[in-house]
Amino acid sequence: MIIAEDVLTHNNQLIFPKGLILTDKSITRMEFFSIMYVRVEEELAIISAEDEVPSYSERLRETPEFIEFKKVFEEDIASLKASLNDIVEKGTPLDTKSLLNDTIGFITASDSHVNVFDMLHNMREYDDDTYTHAVNVALICNVFARWLRFTQEEIDIATLSGLLHDIGKMKIPDEIMKKPDKLTSQEYRIVKKHCQEGYKLLANHDLDKRIKNAALMHHERNDGSGYPYGLLADKIDTFAKMVAIADVYDAMTSARIYRGPLCPFVVISVFENEGLQKYDTRFIMTFLENIVNTYLLHRVRLSNGVEGEVIYINRAHLSKPTIKCGDQYLDLAKHPEIYIEALV
Repeated sequence: MIIAEDVLTHNNQLIFPKGLILTDKSITRMEFFSIMYVRVEEELAIISAEDEVPSYSERLRETPEFIEFKKVFEEDIASLKASLNDIVEKGTPLDTKSLLNDTIGFITASDSHVNVFDMLHNMREYDDDTYTHAVNVALICNVFARWLRFTQEEIDIATLSGLLHDIGKMKIPDEIMKKPDKLTSQEYRIVKKHCQEGYKLLANHDLDKRIKNAALMHHERNDGSGYPYGLLADKIDTFAKMVAIADVYDAMTSARIYRGPLCPFVVISVFENEGLQKYDTRFIMTFLENIVNTYLLHRVRLSNGVEGEVIYINRAHLSKPTIKCGDQYLDLAKHPEIYIEALV
């Protein structure tokens, strides 16, 4: 049978789009979400065993929500680039209301039912330049702040902090920022100056101090290993701590000149292995637990080439969920030699 309308969860996230041909797997997934019935078209679908069912990503890219998201995302990048150039080159005042509306307004206006992380994951063909990265981090911070149950004012501050955190990179020469090879020690020292440069650019604007601090401190780490000042946890601004996590997550899951995007589960593993001392415990655990939940029931490819669906999250090892591979269940926490290498 063919689904006649989008199938949504109780909180309006898309499970399957209209037009999908139902299979045993899709019916099982709907049962997991307690979907008791769906509307189907009168015409029956006839498929053979050899027919391939499109992946979740392929189906998502065909939805009206994703097409609209991509269109407005690209428009937003162009608008942001013009705005930031005016700020840097002409000293034009910051219009925070306009920046907020351009960045997140289209999500609420379009009543998008699709998870923001699904949207961003399916747009990873973009090379991660300063403007694309800024919008990505702003969107992630917006969702992150909601997970932390912040007030609306704090959500706006978090979003703007993400949007403006790397504005200082516009003062770094392009030949360094876009260099495809490994940076020299001198070039890396220049890149690290973008934190102070960003703070200087924002210092005289009518902005909440926490947004300015996020630009200055988003590379600081709780254990003092960050830059530019090597601050310890109690000296780092709350919103800078948030942006630090969103910044690293987006940078690692985005395409680079020298590599493709990393799988979110690989990034989660890096955070678990290396980041729990570097980031605020409350923030990093809230972020990782919620990120993992966004990929529940997604189809993944394992490092041994086997594909399956994420069916159970292991709270003690978030990057090692249980995977359903055909009729077998594989608990990755018991198989350290196997990891999730891609979403499919």
